[in-house]
Amino acid sequence: MKHIKLGDLEVSRIGLGAMGMSHGYTGAGTDDAESVRTVHRALELGVTFIDTAEVYGPYINEELIGRALKGRRDQVVLATKFGLISHTGREGGPDSSPANVRTAVEGSLKRLGTDHIDLYYQHRVDPGTPIEETVGALADLVAEGKIRHIGLSEAGPDTIRRAHAVHPVTALQSEYSLFTRDPEAHVLPVLRELNIGFVPFSPLGRGFLTGAIRSAAQFAPDDFRADNPRFAEENFQHNLRLADEVAAVAAGTGATPAQVALAWLLAQGDDIAPIPGTRRVARVEENTAADALTLTAEQLARLTSLPPAAGDTHNDAQMRMMER
Repeated sequence: MKHIKLGDLEVSRIGLGAMGMSHGYTGAGTDDAESVRTVHRALELGVTFIDTAEVYGPYINEELIGRALKGRRDQVVLATKFGLISHTGREGGPDSSPANVRTAVEGSLKRLGTDHIDLYYQHRVDPGTPIEETVGALADLVAEGKIRHIGLSEAGPDTIRRAHAVHPVTALQSEYSLFTRDPEAHVLPVLRELNIGFVPFSPLGRGFLTGAIRSAAQFAPDDFRADNPRFAEENFQHNLRLADEVAAVAAGTGATPAQVALAWLLAQGDDIAPIPGTRRVARVEENTAADALTLTAEQLARLTSLPPAAGDTHNDAQMRMMER
């Protein structure tokens, strides 16, 4: 597995997103034993970058990752996120107040079974707390050794600049894939100017780019994609054509559509480390194999020229929490 740098933090250039092991996609269908095997197999394949968050579950995903990494903690760059749960009683959305930051990190450290978090992200920008105050609280945690690096998630250029002026930001996490190209215009140039790494989540378009999703009827009622605008009937057929184009390129490479989608993303820069999520050993084997796939210039151009996907990436309430 090749490695890249997020700022000055070295990680495998393909990571593992753990959310779906406990939250969002799976509901009652979770299988903790298979999820632990998936983490262990990822480590065997050279993955060193694992991503979770306190809100996944909530809490149970961090606990699961903590169990999976017992005795293996020194093999990984461990990332988690705070701020979507208020521990201070504040209502009305994200809470990144300094008091909440400190309470949240203690809980995550305990659940993950570690004395430090390598990369600690603000999960969503908190309009009720100036970013300078949040980053100041995070800088204190760096000084104390409880976290090593500071990250942001779904933050826009102005927030990124203001945060970085207080303390170096190591990485930004946002949705990015052939299915979601939003960061290219305004966010990626700022990250590269400031030497901040980029961590794309949902790099397979929430499974859509794998070609395995052919109907919204495939989703269980508790699968959050069931009411996601990208998968709504009025957008589904348009977006299906994008997945079919990825599959067509894959047919000419001997790779799978998932591997082609990841290879395209990896080709966008050596400061990008996607975190495809899975809870299955077979899928982590498939995803990590994209590290060895190099697309031709013609294939990259064909994929890059695909039209935008139809529909918002999240519902209205979630979209209001994301900066662009």
